[in-house]
Amino acid sequence: MTMTILIPLPDLHSDSTLLPTPDDVAADGVPADLPGTKLYPADIASRQRAFLAAATADNTRRAYRGALRHFLAWGGALPADEASLLRYLLDFAATLNARTLALRLTALSQWHVQQGFNDPAASHTVRKTLTGISRTYGSPARKAIALQLDDLERIATHLAGLDTLVARRNNALLQAAYFGAFRRSEVVGLTVAHLQWEPQGVVIQLARSKTDQHGGGMVKAIPYGDGACCPATALRDWLDAGGISAGPVFRSISKWGVIGERALHAGSVNTILAECALAARVRNAAALSSHSLRRGMATSAWRAGASLRDIKRQGGWRNDAMVQGYIDDADRFDDNAAAPLLRKKR
Repeated sequence: MTMTILIPLPDLHSDSTLLPTPDDVAADGVPADLPGTKLYPADIASRQRAFLAAATADNTRRAYRGALRHFLAWGGALPADEASLLRYLLDFAATLNARTLALRLTALSQWHVQQGFNDPAASHTVRKTLTGISRTYGSPARKAIALQLDDLERIATHLAGLDTLVARRNNALLQAAYFGAFRRSEVVGLTVAHLQWEPQGVVIQLARSKTDQHGGGMVKAIPYGDGACCPATALRDWLDAGGISAGPVFRSISKWGVIGERALHAGSVNTILAECALAARVRNAAALSSHSLRRGMATSAWRAGASLRDIKRQGGWRNDAMVQGYIDDADRFDDNAAAPLLRKKR
């Protein structure tokens, strides 16, 4: 099947008041004063594309691109029609998670809307079919296992005993990610300029995050610790050992011990956590992911007596329901109706 992708360009000449005519351009090539702009058509198109791209988070954009590639590799064509989307859903109903199919439909919908085509994904039949697939093949979302505080302490103790650059970096990375409740993209994106040292610990200011795409900023304070874990001390030890005074905090290290200039890739956090947990013989090490750090902080903090407000603030969560889910998991055995029935009567 021949695949065709039609991507129409916006008609920048549809409103003559937005663009300078030859008579409006001065002899030196600079547009004369016009209401609204002093830019050439090419400049307007370039800036518009940049702003449209900035309106969508990088992760969302990557997910949408992957969805479009999958549809085209299957044999679809853009623009699509209702019949092709229905065939696509039916072909993958039994093999792809219903949430994945919903994401793919959203990506296709956004493409059609942005390109000015009728949206076949908005069809009642398409949406009803997706609902039926979800009810037939749907399964609960798989949650990341929370890394408990005692397990993190076990990892930190193991790394502290190695006394290598890699161990120092990994110790600082995992502790900062855990106690700062950072997403993996946030922790690898930290630079020295984001850190502010205080007598009580370290203050970390993020320019933006997943829940702060408009750049309002997010500040997280991590106090000094007096046990096996002290993220502020681990950070300082790593920066001093690596001679890092500017730029990315967490960087690659070659097998010869040479520290790179660029920040670690976000995906490397999963690998580092898994390798360190296995080396420290942490239970369920193979099932841990980078989200286990963030989830673990929330559940461990709740067990230690932290309030919902404080947990939300540290993690940058805006949705009470998300944090409440972590708290419910933490209280699964404590607030349990079966517990008093299973205790021996005195």
